[in-house]
Amino acid sequence: MADVSKFLEGIGVFQKQHFGENAELASSLASGQRPQALLIGCCDSRVDPALLTACAPGDLFILRNIANLVPPYAKSDDFHGVSSSIEYAVCYLNVTDIIVLGHSQCGGINALMSSAKGEIAGEFIGKWVSIAESARDKVLQDMSDSSEEQQLRACEREAILVSLKNLMSFPWVREKVNRGQLSLHGWYYNIVTGQLCCYNQLTGEFEMLVESYRPKEQKKKAG
Repeated sequence: MADVSKFLEGIGVFQKQHFGENAELASSLASGQRPQALLIGCCDSRVDPALLTACAPGDLFILRNIANLVPPYAKSDDFHGVSSSIEYAVCYLNVTDIIVLGHSQCGGINALMSSAKGEIAGEFIGKWVSIAESARDKVLQDMSDSSEEQQLRACEREAILVSLKNLMSFPWVREKVNRGQLSLHGWYYNIVTGQLCCYNQLTGEFEMLVESYRPKEQKKKAG
């Protein structure tokens, strides 16, 4: 059996920090959840939303899947894991914000870009990432002379916009957005630099939200 002691020790640290030292938080969580935001992130083990945002338990309702994608609204007899999570967050938890958190070096987007060469990933992955085919096609058309690396980084950002657009196809999301009761945010996290950018609907650009971290000593030397 694999050694999972690292994870068990982590649970002990978590319990001490959030329950042993914060009885009020533990009591509030027992009575139910009231998260402010639904965060739709990638399954990538390097991009844990709760760790990145340093949130306490109960702050975020988190939905993770390959490449942080949102399919368009559709009614069918299929199983709708993503759609049901969005419905629960918006209609039952009444979150005020939905954040789509994409990131650099995304394996799902790499699979999407590779599909243009006829390379289909896995039994389910290729079909799933095809949700963002329009993002891939736009990048390949607009950046045909760019390097593969540049195309990948651009597609990661474009896929976020596809998810934001698809969110608006859900009638109850669209209704709350139009009433000013719900805000949508597109975030892009750079794994290499630690920078976080946010999509600005007015400019149509991803703009810096959080700069790379530099220790104070380095900042003084740079100044």
